[in-house]
Amino acid sequence: MKKVLGVDIGGTKIRMGVVNENGNVISDRTIPTLLPLYPYLEKQILKVKTDFPDLIGIGIGTRGMVDAKTGVVTFEKELEGWQGTPVKAQLEVATGLRVEINNDANCAALAEARLGGAAGFQRVVCLTLGTGLGGGFVFDGEVMNGIHGGAGEVGHMILYPNGLLCSCDRRGCSEQYVSGTALKRMIQEEYVVDPETGDLVLPQNLFRLAASGHSRAIAVRDQFLSNFAIIISTLQAVLDMDCVVIGGGVSDSAEDWWECLLEQVEPLKLKPLELIRADFGNEAGMLGAAMLVLDTSNDMEYKKI
Repeated sequence: MKKVLGVDIGGTKIRMGVVNENGNVISDRTIPTLLPLYPYLEKQILKVKTDFPDLIGIGIGTRGMVDAKTGVVTFEKELEGWQGTPVKAQLEVATGLRVEINNDANCAALAEARLGGAAGFQRVVCLTLGTGLGGGFVFDGEVMNGIHGGAGEVGHMILYPNGLLCSCDRRGCSEQYVSGTALKRMIQEEYVVDPETGDLVLPQNLFRLAASGHSRAIAVRDQFLSNFAIIISTLQAVLDMDCVVIGGGVSDSAEDWWECLLEQVEPLKLKPLELIRADFGNEAGMLGAAMLVLDTSNDMEYKKI
């Protein structure tokens, strides 16, 4: 049975999983992200290849922008030295295997569209709410990369012209207002204090505090979700997708804000639109990276064995 290695590269950790053609995760390991990244990554992948000599390929999902055709990381400021790395070419020489690389949000979208709750939908937009705001588009089962590998950079759509300075050196980008980092800033600005500790509320507890009726927490929640609803509505106006999948670390607390988001989105819809929570958590990027190599079908099931 065909096996591939799926690799999900984050800012602090790398998740690596051997996945077979039925979508089963056979082996799964997590290692820290160390710099310089490429030689370290190659060494770790060669270790896995030793343990699984029958691998037929390697799929990699990484933060930043990627030219999927050439396999070069075209933009990434947080991982020093990673930008400009010809990952595909170097790893194919080092391993003798087919290598595919794409943006991590695109990989997460691919996993959700092919194997998750979005399977069966034709045009899927996946939004990942984490430290930043990521996006991935999967139309008719294929990732939409754009000519320069920049499609799906939802976090860098301008939401407020001349607004807050973003890491991309422009002002007013969406992820400055809708992300875990944005939520932390908003809590500080609104000075939302946890009544139990007397300290500023942690971002992961903000929505629960709002659900309990805390007025300042409610103000932050409503502004945050209003911004998010505008982003979703804008994407619908451009893409006319039939499904939006929402994942990422902030979505772990979705039970405390999901209904509020649906209420915010409803009056902004131009056409029918399904909003669903992501099926896969931390596995999504790794599993989707494997899908870059594996020929898959929509009726595959995700199983961990």
